[in-house]
Amino acid sequence: MTILYKVHNNLYVNLTNKCPCSCTFCLRQTMDHVGESDSLWLTREPEYEEIIADFANFNVDAFDELVFCGFGEPTERIDILLQVARYFKETYHKPIRINTNGLGNLVNCRDIAPDFKGLIDTVSISLNTPNADRYHELVRSRFGDQSFQAMLDFAKECTRYVPHVVMTTVDTTLSKEEESQCQAICDQLGVTYRIRPWES
Repeated sequence: MTILYKVHNNLYVNLTNKCPCSCTFCLRQTMDHVGESDSLWLTREPEYEEIIADFANFNVDAFDELVFCGFGEPTERIDILLQVARYFKETYHKPIRINTNGLGNLVNCRDIAPDFKGLIDTVSISLNTPNADRYHELVRSRFGDQSFQAMLDFAKECTRYVPHVVMTTVDTTLSKEEESQCQAICDQLGVTYRIRPWES
């Protein structure tokens, strides 16, 4: 069972396979691994102690940052995420990033952004498209029509507690006009817009 895995110069944490979305483009639909990992499908969700123990299997000093991102939405296990982040920050003093769909407040029925203060260095949120209707078609969130605005609100809220908030779309999936609209949304929210490469 893969808990920690390497992608480029970063160490990734695979906390869960739960996700409130069923994105049409999700890597989970076409592959079972990412980077140098074995299968990211979990037989069960790892306990805090198991995650911490797995750090001993890696030369953590060789990595640039810790990234909470696996075959699921990391904020589905917000309490464990925060516990692991605290341990990692206190032990290794390296940057921590969360890659998220931005629906963590809906998942947890509360505002989770304040929990990131002093702990999380970067939150990267999948914007995917500037259009709410298209977003719903692509993402297919179980939270329905409220999801797009909730994701934008979460991004704005994160700027109060996290030094770097990034919203992303995937290269080649949007027109230049749509990318400009995404940039305008990010400018309005006060976050960075990033077009990430297509991964196949």
